[in-house]
Amino acid sequence: MVTITRELIQEVRDRTGLGLMDCRKALEETGCDVEKAVDLLRMKGAAVAIKRAGKETSEGVVQAYIHPGNKLGVLVEIDCETDFVANTTEVQQFANDLCMHIAALKPLYLSPADVDPKFLEHEIDILKAQLADSGKPANVIDKIVEGKITKFYSDICLLQQAFVKNDQLTVEQKVQELIGKTGEKIQIRRFSRFEISA
Repeated sequence: MVTITRELIQEVRDRTGLGLMDCRKALEETGCDVEKAVDLLRMKGAAVAIKRAGKETSEGVVQAYIHPGNKLGVLVEIDCETDFVANTTEVQQFANDLCMHIAALKPLYLSPADVDPKFLEHEIDILKAQLADSGKPANVIDKIVEGKITKFYSDICLLQQAFVKNDQLTVEQKVQELIGKTGEKIQIRRFSRFEISA
């Protein structure tokens, strides 16, 4: 039988940001398998997110970030159920990290549902034109285009992007992790990125 060591608990904690007791319980439930413990805690966060989905988010935080040189700035609004959670270190830190993420990775939209249909249609047309002379059947081309559009979303949609502070998670998974930690519905409502270009 594997012993739950402080190092194992700390490793799970470093990867999930959750409390020591939650990390210990997850290791107990998974027989000290760190990967399974991390996955279990992420699934619990997703389950809490589903349960809280219908809740009102009338509190929150607006975070601003101005990059040195004053030529790049970001505003982000993160909503939650109570001002208590809005003022926690975790939410404040996430809001700050998210601003830096947006500054660095330049998302155009919050989620795939927000992508302008004409913009998306134009991208699909370009992809299909690139594959037109490949000799592949239409159904194979459609599958390739579908895969490329999924990748496209992960480039331009904030929630689908790999989180800048932990590229093993998407921004959406990071939000679910935060929901699991706080027990409240949390959502990124909107963001704006401003840049003066030469």
